[in-house]
Amino acid sequence: MTVPTSFRHVHAFASADADDVARLGGKGSGLARMTSLGLPVPPGFVVDTGVCKEVLSNGQLPEEIWEEVLGALRDLEALTGRTFGSGPSPLLLSVRSGAAVSMPGMMDTVLDLGASRYLIDDLAAWADDTHFAYDARRRLLQMFGSVVLGITDDRFQRILRATRAEAGVRSDTELDAGHLQKVCDRFEAAIAADDLVVPEDPLLQLRQAITAVYASWNTPRAIHYRKSNGISDDVGTAATVQMMVFGDLGGNSGTGVCFTRNPMTGENTAYGDYLPQAQGEDVVAGLRNTMSLDDLAARHPAVHSSLVSIMDHLEHTTTDMCDIEFTVEREQLFILQTRVGKRSAAAAVRIAVEMAEAGLISFEEAIRRVDPASLEQLGRPAIDRSLATEPTLSGIGASPGAAQGIAVFDPDRAEALAGQGLTVILVREETTPDDIHGMTAAAGILTSQGGKTSHAAVVARGMGRPAVTGAAALEIEGTIAHVGDVRIAEGDEITIDGSTGDVFVGLTPLVEPEPLPELDRLLEWADEVRTLGVRANADNGPDAARARAAGAEGIGLARTEHMFMGERLGIVQSIILTDDPDERERRLDELTATQIGDFEDLLREMDGLPVIVRLLDPPLHEFLPGSVEIGREMLERVRAGEPTDDLETLDRQVRRWSEENPMLGLRGVRLGLVIDDIYRLQIEAALEAVRRRVASGGDPRLELMIPLVSTSEELTAMRSVVDHAVESINKISDSPIHVEVGTMIELPRAALTADEIAAQADFFSFGTNDLTQMTFGLSRDDAEGAFLGHYLDRGILPKDPFRTLDVKGVGRLIQLAVAAGRAAKPNLPIGVCGEHGGDPDSIDFFLSQGLDYVSVSPPRVPVARLAAAQAELRAFDRGSVLS
Repeated sequence: MTVPTSFRHVHAFASADADDVARLGGKGSGLARMTSLGLPVPPGFVVDTGVCKEVLSNGQLPEEIWEEVLGALRDLEALTGRTFGSGPSPLLLSVRSGAAVSMPGMMDTVLDLGASRYLIDDLAAWADDTHFAYDARRRLLQMFGSVVLGITDDRFQRILRATRAEAGVRSDTELDAGHLQKVCDRFEAAIAADDLVVPEDPLLQLRQAITAVYASWNTPRAIHYRKSNGISDDVGTAATVQMMVFGDLGGNSGTGVCFTRNPMTGENTAYGDYLPQAQGEDVVAGLRNTMSLDDLAARHPAVHSSLVSIMDHLEHTTTDMCDIEFTVEREQLFILQTRVGKRSAAAAVRIAVEMAEAGLISFEEAIRRVDPASLEQLGRPAIDRSLATEPTLSGIGASPGAAQGIAVFDPDRAEALAGQGLTVILVREETTPDDIHGMTAAAGILTSQGGKTSHAAVVARGMGRPAVTGAAALEIEGTIAHVGDVRIAEGDEITIDGSTGDVFVGLTPLVEPEPLPELDRLLEWADEVRTLGVRANADNGPDAARARAAGAEGIGLARTEHMFMGERLGIVQSIILTDDPDERERRLDELTATQIGDFEDLLREMDGLPVIVRLLDPPLHEFLPGSVEIGREMLERVRAGEPTDDLETLDRQVRRWSEENPMLGLRGVRLGLVIDDIYRLQIEAALEAVRRRVASGGDPRLELMIPLVSTSEELTAMRSVVDHAVESINKISDSPIHVEVGTMIELPRAALTADEIAAQADFFSFGTNDLTQMTFGLSRDDAEGAFLGHYLDRGILPKDPFRTLDVKGVGRLIQLAVAAGRAAKPNLPIGVCGEHGGDPDSIDFFLSQGLDYVSVSPPRVPVARLAAAQAELRAFDRGSVLS
């Protein structure tokens, strides 16, 4: 056996350290591991990730690295007994990308390197198949021309379509050798028309292909994917060079992709596609509809048996669901690559739980395996089959969940329309990596071609988008599709069911999804690990009930301003605008009665658990009609000759409440101290709700939160109002009533003087949304529409600070406030009720600062439970878990 030469940056599969994923990339690591296990892997070598940055900086492969590649190539020729790009036993090569973090389809591949014009006769003789030789040449020209030379693939596809039409066939595999020779000639002419050439020297082909694969790390689609998935630009990719094996060597050859478990549902059963007489890229591209693994078993029973055995071996070795690409070359099975498979959220949960219960992984590892953010996908609706009509067409359910929206046939249009707030379904014959921006913007994906493992299917599952592939009855022409006599144009509403593959024209009724029993078990394990509490932001009884059912341990924020909308808005407006004291008092009594009911509902649903009610926070003008709206109505009346006295009075009253900068004006605690009627009624209503719940045998645990406090004196003044109200309610209550009074820390001054404020507070809750706005000195609404995206694209901000906490700035204020608050009051309860409470990255920081809980929207309660457990495990791994 030939012993591979040792190099610094080039590593033969047979001698590489499979655990060094950072250098080999995921693909190279998997190939090294499978080779060490004795699996039938075509040999090759990896040019490691350390070379990527040099190539991107200099635009070419450094000479010293090329010398290592040549040395590894000599070893490969000796191992295989073949010669690269030369007969009589020709060796053809593939070059594939492979980063440490899987980015399926986002970077480039070049196949059939070495299939030069002068090699066609030798290839034909070696394969005993002239058709194969010209097809190999055709594939090289097409992929090298597209990936290395930058010619759009559509030009090659047009030539193929024209040639198929000449030959009167539907697929490329039906073209005979003569037609393939014409295709090669036409490809070369198209390349030459741009003053470009595919070199005949196979070594030059290899060098340029490796350089191009590294360069694909910085293609727009790869950058977009990394940005969408939080992958660092510094990771880089490796380039994997591998001996070609051929699934297109006649009818007893083929290629496929399989998963060791169902990546949609997590069911422990083999799942995949097989395509006879094809190369691997044909399956992923989705240009031909595929067969199932059962069809493979019927055609090649021995191959299927070997494949199933290898699948089982790899899953037990890696202890995870594997995504495997394989080729059958004249009844001989080869494994081209394996990696941890992308899966739906439901599948991730089920696989993690079942593997833990089977003893393949620990319960702690099961907790680590599931992305907390993905759990939100489990709340996606499903088709209501009791009300649905017959589907218009059906394809392959490729990524679970239902999605509705307008049909859009172009990824650029999908991105643009989604940016305008429209919900779109991207409809394509098949997707390519260049469509990634449109796929990200779409609510769902529908393709007429492709199978369960096509690009559209794999990427959609990874992104959590419902997808239907292989809907063969869908005929697409430009921005119009037909299903028989049914016409679907851009803008028409459609519904897709990524679980069953059904597609409906129009909007089909939806229902809540069935609960996932494995999720309950996973979250039970998570609850045993985490110390960080999880509460919910809920403003009404039904939301509180949903939150408690999802595992919330109380309400961390009830926003009373949300209770003033809808039919109650008129009452609030009357209170603000009326000059009649009797009318004002009557309206206040009316609002008090409704608030008592609001608070009773919350306390009933959260009986025995804390309920933090935040008193009115926004400025009063938000409850009033705008001056522009009033002016428009006045103009209409003037034109109609109708009186406008009442509108003029209303306009004067509204303008009385207008402010230049209302976010920094009369709101929060300031409103409660200057115009005390509304705060007084809220406090009295909350206490009366407590009294009624106690009288009916409940265990209400009300806490009142004063918003926008910046000085301890403000909180002292409001506490006196609450204390007076408590004293009054206790005069009529059969049982003594006590409520905690705390504040939301959402102003930098409050954070910096937290020791003084803590002396008057029973608890702190960080309002990280406003704290972020105040710290950065920007308005979230204005920034998101004007410049925040620009800042993120340019790297001025590493992440959106309204989604992931800015640890250096906002986090520093939280750190100071926690330390100062607990120095003044050691057992001070502290939580977070901003949106950051549901962000897994931010939860790490909150745990490290010793916070007691996070509070999130009801759908994100499971997310926070799991994220808090993962944060606990990471803290334990670092040895920094807090006592």
